[in-house]
Amino acid sequence: MASIRHSVLMETKSAKGAATRDQILDAAGRLIHLQGYHCTSLDDVLRESGVGKGNFYYYFKSKEELGYAIIDRLVRGFVERTLGPAFADPDADPVEQIHGLLDRVLDSQRQRNCIGGCPMGNLASELSDVHEGFRKRLADVFVAWRVTMTQALRRGQATGRLSADCDPDGAASFIVAALEGAILMSKVTKEIRVLEQCVQELKEHLTLYSKSRANDFSHVPRLGAEESYDERATG
Repeated sequence: MASIRHSVLMETKSAKGAATRDQILDAAGRLIHLQGYHCTSLDDVLRESGVGKGNFYYYFKSKEELGYAIIDRLVRGFVERTLGPAFADPDADPVEQIHGLLDRVLDSQRQRNCIGGCPMGNLASELSDVHEGFRKRLADVFVAWRVTMTQALRRGQATGRLSADCDPDGAASFIVAALEGAILMSKVTKEIRVLEQCVQELKEHLTLYSKSRANDFSHVPRLGAEESYDERATG
């Protein structure tokens, strides 16, 4: 009986500890997403999370260690909720999978009302020239993103869906760079239509290498200079 009570007590402490750590990461992630890493102090994190300084240092030895944990969490979330599901089916049409990924990113930014931008892109812009450890950790996720799409495009060529004219690695790099740039521009302008137009152009770009025009997006009307996102959405 004593061993059972001890086991239950240890599990309770472990669950409480994990919840406290997540509480710190939740608060720090929100602040850093909006303010940046350098402009977010440990006092800000403690105040936002409601966690005492002693508890903080039990889980994180420094702000740098907290930064690594936040980056790891962002990367894991991107892989588990966006990149992984988009390319989960090895037999699916790779072009449609890339379209789905683009739509996921667009929908995420739409729900945020263009506030905050891409958390990974923000940190990459802020920290790549000043912290080599953070730069390498962030570079890994962008490499994984590009490699995943490169593999999908090569699969498309192997199955005859895409022509040999397509350079999988170049196309994947172009998509990642264009999408990240469009997210930044939407953040600056507070106009979701900037990202919408980019997603549409990227989809049309892929049709240039398609052997089947069944999914050609050339028939989709472009947004005119005078047409807003709300007007298009409401018909």
